[in-house]
Amino acid sequence: MLSQLREQIWADWIWFPEGHGWADLTDHDGKVFPKTQDLWATIPIALCFLVIRQIFERTVAIPLASLMKVSDKQRVRASPNPILESHFCSTSKHPTQSSIETLSKQTGCSVRQVQRWFRRRRNQDRPSKVKKFREASWRFTFYLLAFFAGLAVLADKPWFYDMKLMWEDFPKMPLVPSQYWYYVIELGFYVSLLFSVASDVKRKDFKEQIVHHVATIALISFSWLVNYIRAGTLIMLVHDASDYLMESAKMFNYAGWRKTCNFIFTLFAVVFIITRLVILPFWIIHTTWVYPLTLYPPFIGFYFFNGLLLVLQVLHIFWAALILRMVIKFLPGNDIVEDERSDKEESESEDEEDERREKSKNGHVQNGHALLNNNHSKTD
Repeated sequence: MLSQLREQIWADWIWFPEGHGWADLTDHDGKVFPKTQDLWATIPIALCFLVIRQIFERTVAIPLASLMKVSDKQRVRASPNPILESHFCSTSKHPTQSSIETLSKQTGCSVRQVQRWFRRRRNQDRPSKVKKFREASWRFTFYLLAFFAGLAVLADKPWFYDMKLMWEDFPKMPLVPSQYWYYVIELGFYVSLLFSVASDVKRKDFKEQIVHHVATIALISFSWLVNYIRAGTLIMLVHDASDYLMESAKMFNYAGWRKTCNFIFTLFAVVFIITRLVILPFWIIHTTWVYPLTLYPPFIGFYFFNGLLLVLQVLHIFWAALILRMVIKFLPGNDIVEDERSDKEESESEDEEDERREKSKNGHVQNGHALLNNNHSKTD
């Protein structure tokens, strides 16, 4: 039963054009072709990346952060309060006004005190600037090395200059060792990002990032299985071309190097738009979607591959809109770039103002205890 289902799923007519099939990917005459079992190598590579990342962040990223004077300001921690903590963890981190008034009555705290507690508690959970710098520096290092490694792999390949050649002799194009390593290392890195997503900095586009990682892993894996490797290498190179610029802009942002950050971010925006909104859709996707129809009748694998590419393209348009918003924000005032995807830390200035007001009313905090204590009555 299972064997029959497997045969139906992996039938030649689904994944290959008419007249071709899995038999074309059998090694012969010293020519090697991609195999399904090759992809298992990405799992240990992903685990190695996780270990290397920890070593890199401790031995390189943290000293670099110190050298660039990246530091975190002291955060005022929210006072222990079981009722507010329970609401924060199980109901909402951003309570409505009616919820705040109810919590105020339950805790015996003023409305301002409850608002302040939630503000401090949210800030308490936000990742530190040093943590964000460590993550950005790791990704910058990989994307930079991957981009130049990809250039080295593709520089002498004819389909790098004439993309129509990516279909020459398809699917009987033998595998080159450099392509193998480029593929498994890139795929291993994206798998490692999926493994570490729970501990990485969560941004507003968290769901989009997950979709992007899954679509990328599926695209790279599928292109390997059916020998779309020439197209796959071009797609990976186009993505790596701008990613390292974005991560370096973040690094300088966290360090407070305003002019450097703005310059690199502007360069990133230009490269991103050229590579992902021009080269990818009008050159690469055109060559994988339109040109093959002049050679072969359409087949399911053709639609599946290009469908994944279109998912990535939609995400690129979404991110391009965010990038343009950031560029528009900082250009007129020459201000520093803020990542639109990040949660901004809430100011403590309102807390300080509230505390001064309360001190002026009460003289001082009674008995040295914090105001957020269930035994105290409301003062506002």
